[in-house]
Amino acid sequence: MSTSTFSCEVGTTNPALSLGMEIWFDNQCFFNQEHVQESQTIKYEFNDDVEGSHELRFVLKNKLSEHTAVDSDGKIISDTTLTISNISFDEVDCQYLTTKLAEYHHNFNGTGAETQQKFYGSMGCNGTVSLKFTTPVYIWLLENL
Repeated sequence: MSTSTFSCEVGTTNPALSLGMEIWFDNQCFFNQEHVQESQTIKYEFNDDVEGSHELRFVLKNKLSEHTAVDSDGKIISDTTLTISNISFDEVDCQYLTTKLAEYHHNFNGTGAETQQKFYGSMGCNGTVSLKFTTPVYIWLLENL
């Protein structure tokens, strides 16, 4: 059996006000932490033998109003966010691919309409970043890099 490895680093901009996070590979949650406080490397090994479509999902949860400071004009002064960096498959840097292909779905923590945006490495609203890819991974990388 041939395997590939996905890895990334997750962290927060304010460890004192931690946020929750899940990471899913298709329908399997392989990372679930209620309080992300320190930067940490996450790795997940998966079967790369069979051609197929897959999805990685990063879920930000537990974001509350106290995670965001606003001034008297309603402008954001500071905001606690989750950061996802050093995204790679089989040690190939995929940060560019993530920016190009990943979609961030959220509704501004219930204060706005459902929206879909590009993902640039930071999650500030409860929601999901979706990255779709195919296996074998090396072919997907060749087609998209």
